[in-house]
Amino acid sequence: MDPAALAYLAAGIGAGLATIGAGYGIGRLSDSAMDGAARQPEAAGDIRGLMIVSAGLIEGVALFAVVICLLLVFLA
Repeated sequence: MDPAALAYLAAGIGAGLATIGAGYGIGRLSDSAMDGAARQPEAAGDIRGLMIVSAGLIEGVALFAVVICLLLVFLA
């Protein structure tokens, strides 16, 4: 098999896994945040702020993974 074809395959699988991982992570994060806000409504503002920061970090890692996959496609 051609090495470029394997690079395309690896990039596609890697980007898909990064997307699935980010979706799962943000889903778990929002689930926990909603549960915490329901248990302590007075802390909902703090929980919301921490949730936004954490979601941004998760998205940053996912974006980094997708960029690595794109580099694998274009530099292979």
